[in-house]
Amino acid sequence: MPRILGICGSPRGKSGTEYALRKALKEVEKTGVETELITLRAKEMGFCIHCDKCIREESRKCLVHDDDMTLMYDPFYYADGYIIACPVYKMSVTGQLSVFFDRLRPIWNMLKKDRAFFYNKIGGAIAVGGSRNGGQETTIERIQNFYNSLGVTIVNLGTPAFGGASLWSHSGSYEGLLTDESGLEDAKRVGERVARMVLTIAPV
Repeated sequence: MPRILGICGSPRGKSGTEYALRKALKEVEKTGVETELITLRAKEMGFCIHCDKCIREESRKCLVHDDDMTLMYDPFYYADGYIIACPVYKMSVTGQLSVFFDRLRPIWNMLKKDRAFFYNKIGGAIAVGGSRNGGQETTIERIQNFYNSLGVTIVNLGTPAFGGASLWSHSGSYEGLLTDESGLEDAKRVGERVARMVLTIAPV
């Protein structure tokens, strides 16, 4: 059975971003596709120092840090699709999500052997901003550029949400996010689109 991995980049315990992501994953499950959720909140993840020890020794995991990231490699590698959700921090992703991206440096060992490893994997993006136009598009772009670096096939929502789901939390409040009905509907659409694309092209 195909599996879609949700990754939440919010550092908050009561997170509107996680709420939106869970809405998306529920839509995935309606199609019969399995889901898994990883939250980066409170995870211990050392910075990638680009020492390339993992590359030299052809490891699938970081050989410098033995921390919470170690258990996240395999769920990422073997997922058929991804929905990455993140609040906007200075018009980009959070530090937690940026470290997660950087720590996936060992992926290069897989791409050297098979450049097409991620071609049939599907990616969607969700961003939550404190204002209506508060950096959601640039945050989605950052997530999609990460997908592009791997060769993941990206889905969007077309008109009017071209890149992904852009939500407004009304100055960063959890309760404010719950009032953004159109944004939450877009988050659900991201889940549905990623799931249907996975069912269309991912190996069963």
